[in-house]
Amino acid sequence: MTLDRATSEFLARAAASGAPPLHELTPRQARDRFAAMSRQFGAGPAMASVEETTAPAADGGAAVPVRLLVPDGAPRGVILYLHGGGWVVGTPDEFDTLGRRLALRTGCAVVLPGYRLAPEHRYPAAAADAWTALRWADECRARVAGPAAPLIVAGDSAGGNLAAVVAQRARAEGGPAVAAQVLLCPVTDCDPDTASYTDPANQLLLTRATMLWYWDHYAPDVSVRRRPSASPLRAADLTGLPPAVVVTAGHDVLRDEGEAYADRLRAAGVPVEHRRFEGLIHGFVTLLDLLPVASADALGYVADRLDHLLDLPRSHP
Repeated sequence: MTLDRATSEFLARAAASGAPPLHELTPRQARDRFAAMSRQFGAGPAMASVEETTAPAADGGAAVPVRLLVPDGAPRGVILYLHGGGWVVGTPDEFDTLGRRLALRTGCAVVLPGYRLAPEHRYPAAAADAWTALRWADECRARVAGPAAPLIVAGDSAGGNLAAVVAQRARAEGGPAVAAQVLLCPVTDCDPDTASYTDPANQLLLTRATMLWYWDHYAPDVSVRRRPSASPLRAADLTGLPPAVVVTAGHDVLRDEGEAYADRLRAAGVPVEHRRFEGLIHGFVTLLDLLPVASADALGYVADRLDHLLDLPRSHP
């Protein structure tokens, strides 16, 4: 397997910068680096409305900041999008362009929550905030898209982990009713010794060492990482979960666990649409104008597969 040309050129530019690997930085330095890179993602399309508010926690805990992006026309559904960044980096501002493009491509309103980050807030803070945001997205669904519109949970990398975790919790607690889950290069397990984790050809934008750095900040107790609310692949039973769209990348340390989750969902009778994007790296979907063709291809695949799974009318561009 070889990297595609655009990805090779992107990685060559990154290497030429001489910047140290992420796992040699402090969390603050890592956040600054990601914020700088996100400024190269390009502009997002205009929305009919953008709402900034907070989602109150049911247990009286900390409220979660949320941004609601509503595209032109009647939204066909609501997508809760949980951003990636290893539970350590990332903000709604840095994923705003992606949220807007996802809204335009799917015709759905998109909710971007600002969940708490590690190491200041370790497991299970991010998962708890994702649950608060899901409940808020469900409550606003009727107002934004209509009571019959589907609620979709989505995310990339660590956000894909949180999406899978809250989908499992919604099943366990009898709601909210999640119509579909979209998992983009997701973290589904804490095993750093899979073939994709240890393959030297995959030590690129996200390396095994960097992933272990993320885990050490989020859940330093290794035994905690094995809980299904941290590693959803380890759940005993995946029956009854919502249909899934799973995207993996050929040169990603997380490839094998993402595909293992897709396989287990399918074996449990869950409808699954999965595509491995060969020649691409972890997080390619979110790199937008840095990898514009591959990112647009993946967003188009997600929109098309959601149409198929949910039998939505094809009214989006």
